Amino acid sequence: MANSTTTSLASLISPIVQEALFTANEQSVMRGLVRNYTIANNTGKVAQVPIYPVLTAEDIAEGTDLSGTSADQSITTTTKNITLKEVGIMTNLTDFIRDTSEQNVVAHLGRLFGNAIAKKMDTDLTALFSSLSVEKGPGAGAELTIENMFQAAAELRANNAPGMYYGVFHPKAIYNVKKALTNTFSGAQNITDLGNEALRQGYVGTIAGIQIFESNNVSVDVSDDAVGAVFSAECFGVAMQNDLNIEMQRNASLRAEEVVATARYGVAELFDDTATAKYGVKMTSDALTN
Repeated sequence: MANSTTTSLASLISPIVQEALFTANEQSVMRGLVRNYTIANNTGKVAQVPIYPVLTAEDIAEGTDLSGTSADQSITTTTKNITLKEVGIMTNLTDFIRDTSEQNVVAHLGRLFGNAIAKKMDTDLTALFSSLSVEKGPGAGAELTIENMFQAAAELRANNAPGMYYGVFHPKAIYNVKKALTNTFSGAQNITDLGNEALRQGYVGTIAGIQIFESNNVSVDVSDDAVGAVFSAECFGVAMQNDLNIEMQRNASLRAEEVVATARYGVAELFDDTATAKYGVKMTSDALTN
């Protein structure tokens, strides 16, 4: 009697999902730096996020009743809409590859899917940088400087943006800041601890209270310029309805399993349209390592 073999990889969905989720969480830079909202199923395609005003306390005389009628104490909320969308990726896992590979095909597939979903989400979030209304970068064709970082931090503090502050830049855009940290001082003995760390590990660290992150998901245009940003976590939001879903379907004629990964989420700016709530700063700069 001939040996029988399974024709379905349904039992492998759980390991693929676990690997993909782990990879997505590890590879995604932006998701951990912004406000996250969990959206339940069957609640519509648009998530409405309440936006609260900034209030101001005032001096009061003894025995005076607070009225709560002044403009600075009026609590009128607005809403920001985050429209959900679906993103996905599909591949065919053939029986031949599955049965002859010397590698862990399930783990590799999970990592590939996790990377793809994480990259897409980060790309969507970093694309929001271009629409920020406040610009403190040096501009197209000019190199990013440490001074620009301090200017951005000052702008956020002046606007009462709540900390922590984060900066996300393309690696080639932040390169000049690293260079400045390590060789613009008069002699190696004067390099700061931050400069020494940049020399040892290429890590930028914290400048002017801003935690600096590098991501190649920040796009570079045809003129070799990139738009990074310095922002408070309150500036952007991601609404997640379906973190990661993986399905399989047998294609007998192809002798393969169709493996489909999808995620459902939306991204939006939250605080960038009023005089008192500009919580992000656009930083346009050159993205060439000259």
